[in-house]
Amino acid sequence: MNKYVSFLRGINVGGHKKVPMGELKKQFGKLGFKNVKTVLASGNVIFDGEAEKLQLIPDHLDKSFGFKIPVITIPFDKIEEIIKYDPFGKIEVTPKTRLYVTFLATEQKSNLSIPFTTDDGSFSIIRQTGSFLFSVLDLEKTSTVDAMNILEKEFGKNITTRNYNTVQKIAKL
Repeated sequence: MNKYVSFLRGINVGGHKKVPMGELKKQFGKLGFKNVKTVLASGNVIFDGEAEKLQLIPDHLDKSFGFKIPVITIPFDKIEEIIKYDPFGKIEVTPKTRLYVTFLATEQKSNLSIPFTTDDGSFSIIRQTGSFLFSVLDLEKTSTVDAMNILEKEFGKNITTRNYNTVQKIAKL
């Protein structure tokens, strides 16, 4: 068995697509996955399992919860690589700085010149490594930039983004 992380997109946001973490953990167990843990209520699931069962996750969750749930699953060691890589090590972090990791379902080329920064300097994609994007939002410069819209426009909707603090929490499990 290998260790994996599944990231569910768009659940428990604004009272929509509610997925209780206890039930989510139970559904992963029904697929035969072991040592299932959830992190926060935003749909982060760590588990041990066989690679051939990973493709069963989205359909099983759709049937269990009654709505489509996009899922991106990666090997856990990729999370460890992200932490070791320290993608934000040179970023000056203030209380108004937000650091994000975006997980792409597949590696994609971008038409943006990366590093990319919005005209007002409030949002930057500082690096793309394989199917991961690393971005910074500076709320000091604006509070209106729609960073997720920029990412979806460039990379499509088969992505999901997590705060770097969440990724760090996942790495510790």
